[in-house]
Amino acid sequence: MKNLAKYDALIIDDIGYVQQSREEMEVLFTLLAYRYERGSVMLTSNLPFSEWERIFKDPMTTAAAIDRLVHHSVILELNLQSYRLEQSKKEMKGKEVGG
Repeated sequence: MKNLAKYDALIIDDIGYVQQSREEMEVLFTLLAYRYERGSVMLTSNLPFSEWERIFKDPMTTAAAIDRLVHHSVILELNLQSYRLEQSKKEMKGKEVGG
């Protein structure tokens, strides 16, 4: 925690994309709790909050994590097509045409 405390902001990308163990999620929760009102955390996820119990494995831990994240926060919800998916489609179309 001391090493991470020196940073103004932490970026955690794609939380929930890969399933982690309960122990790993406890470490993440500890980090979020430590950073709460001490430093910024930017977090991305494809999961809505209603499905975060899959991440934290426990309803109380999930609620506490979400509570710490949304207090004093700005939430950006983007309902867009995946940039990677769109790029892949363009590349596939180019290969079909160019043959």
